[in-house]
Amino acid sequence: MTVSLSFQPLGDTGIRVGMGDEISEETNRRIRGYCNWLQREAIPGVVEWVPTYCAVTVYYHPHQISYQELCNRLCVSKKVLEETGKTEGTVTVLPVVYGGEYGPDLEDVAQFNGLTPSEVIAIHTQPLYRVYMIGFAPGFPYLGGMSEAIATPRLDHPRLRIPAGSVGIAGSQTGVYSLESPGGWRIIGRTLVRLYDPYREVPAQLKAGDFVRFQAVDS
Repeated sequence: MTVSLSFQPLGDTGIRVGMGDEISEETNRRIRGYCNWLQREAIPGVVEWVPTYCAVTVYYHPHQISYQELCNRLCVSKKVLEETGKTEGTVTVLPVVYGGEYGPDLEDVAQFNGLTPSEVIAIHTQPLYRVYMIGFAPGFPYLGGMSEAIATPRLDHPRLRIPAGSVGIAGSQTGVYSLESPGGWRIIGRTLVRLYDPYREVPAQLKAGDFVRFQAVDS
């Protein structure tokens, strides 16, 4: 049985392979499986692929393989995706100082959800989060699995400077700023773990498919 995939050109060197519109663990499992399958197939002309919430973008050399030929090669069965998507990623524990100067929005998140700051921290540190995708900035992980009990809208006016390592909430998702940058997420804490270092052999600490657990620590 072939999975229902949609193919859309992205410029003249990319193809967006869509897997529906639902952001879920099942969709993410298929995306992981698809990336594992691409790694194994090593299709001539394919340069790299980038997983997102509901799609995988495949970049290729058009002088080596045509758009239509590559679309034909990119069709894959549901069985293959289910088998190759079983591979689990590594678990990274991130120590986080919550609140105070490191988490200026912790009180607001608590108030918005009718909780105490301690309850927000307890809820935020409970799940084992899946890294759904890397984006926005190099090494920035979008994490799936946050409780709706602490979901909070983005800031009305984004900050011009958010320190690297800041842990934030935006709607029902959470993530960690890998670099100092502007941003509108609600900052509830900070980790000193460097998620991105261009001088490391592998610059990004995390990759799609990995897991993250937050651990509350003292400053």
